[in-house]
Amino acid sequence: MDTTSTLREKDRKLGETLREMGRVMIAFSGGVDSTFVLKRAKQELGDQVLAITAASETFPTREFDAAVQLAAEIGVQIYKTEVKEFENASFVANNPDRCYHCKTGLYTHLQSVAAELDYPYLLDGSNIDDLGDYRPGLQAKNEQGVRSILQEAGLKKDEIRQLSKELGLPTWNKPSFACLSSRIPYGTKIEKNKIDQLDEGEYFLSTLGFYQIRVRHHDKIARIEVMPEEIQKVLEHREQIYAKFIELGFSYVTLDLQGYRTGSMNEVLSSVTVDKAKKAATP
Repeated sequence: MDTTSTLREKDRKLGETLREMGRVMIAFSGGVDSTFVLKRAKQELGDQVLAITAASETFPTREFDAAVQLAAEIGVQIYKTEVKEFENASFVANNPDRCYHCKTGLYTHLQSVAAELDYPYLLDGSNIDDLGDYRPGLQAKNEQGVRSILQEAGLKKDEIRQLSKELGLPTWNKPSFACLSSRIPYGTKIEKNKIDQLDEGEYFLSTLGFYQIRVRHHDKIARIEVMPEEIQKVLEHREQIYAKFIELGFSYVTLDLQGYRTGSMNEVLSSVTVDKAKKAATP
């Protein structure tokens, strides 16, 4: 079976799974994966689909607003709610299992809404590639009964982007995004002012035209990650970037020469911790 046929089969399986479910609520962030799930659910189930988007202190308001607008463009009703991570002491402590506690709180809340509104299935946008990284939040997802139909269909990130492009979705080439707390080293307390620094810093870099950005928060040091091919561009904007990050409260501004990679904060974790989390995350 060639690559194209394999992709069509995965997409066919996805549609079949959705039709079997009949009525679904989708945890919707407006990112590549959840947007694709929302669009395919709309195609297969029509008005038996509801998007749910949660505002939070670690998710930029502009991303929340964009998700609301995108759901409207796809033609799906959206339920807006809110979560307060800073009320969760286990989240604020920022130990390596931070994401587990955060996602447990989120999915417990979303499942309660789904039950109240009579949606038998809550779906997320996790894909096959997510199983290869340290993501303790996936364990929480499994425990709370959230279905990851992209994983069930065997879809990878690049395949989701390809199918999204074919569907005309504006998110097909959207940069990956993760909770801003993932930019803070484990063991360092999560604080609102740090989240705000990261949000403003990354937004500023995006206005300079950088595609994929992470700013890692190391107390007074900002460690900037961009795609390797854009490292030279950082140097071209060196003075602007330095001035902005000093204004944000950092004392030192550094450029990571390895470039952007997902989960760079996980590189300090032991292989035992990572392997244990991967095993727990596998459905």
